[in-house]
Amino acid sequence: MKRDLVTTATIVLTIVGTAVALAAVIVPGQRAMRQEIKDVRLEVTDVRRDISDLRERMARLEGLFEGFTKAAPSRQPKQI
Repeated sequence: MKRDLVTTATIVLTIVGTAVALAAVIVPGQRAMRQEIKDVRLEVTDVRRDISDLRERMARLEGLFEGFTKAAPSRQPKQI
């Protein structure tokens, strides 16, 4: 009976020790991963803002180009 109790206690301590060791390895990795994800999200937000700015600039250029083509309909662009 005493031997079974010691064996059970040893198994429980082994499982708890393994869980603590795994937590010690996994938790810092998760923190680093969360920080990397936060950095990537900031970069994606910056890229989206840049794309939006470029779309606005292209729309203005398209409007300017259309204004030029309507103002001078007799001038056709050269074909290469």
